[in-house]
Amino acid sequence: MPTFKPGDRVRVVTRPVTQEDRTKNRYFDHMAGLVGTVQQVYSDTEVAIEVEPDSMTKVSLDVQKTATVRMRDKFLSQISEEQKKQFTKEELDFDAHYVVLVDNKDLEKA
Repeated sequence: MPTFKPGDRVRVVTRPVTQEDRTKNRYFDHMAGLVGTVQQVYSDTEVAIEVEPDSMTKVSLDVQKTATVRMRDKFLSQISEEQKKQFTKEELDFDAHYVVLVDNKDLEKA
């Protein structure tokens, strides 16, 4: 089984979803083919990868964009105008990272 470290570029393999996957919540159809960078290795079987938006399907990308807009709106609604002045435009218009937890066996070098 390959060993990955933070910074490695990886791809989620394409395979059928099993009952064990459904139990462990570690592999779903929409994850197949995603490409990203290893952010953290939690154990021999748990690897967090930050997904590259270019590898996402249109539906997943739209969901991610909608979620990001909602996060921004919620953040902005919870801080005062004075606090908003302390942030740059780029900080207020942040992008959320899409990170998935994947089983080591479902990854390959990209």
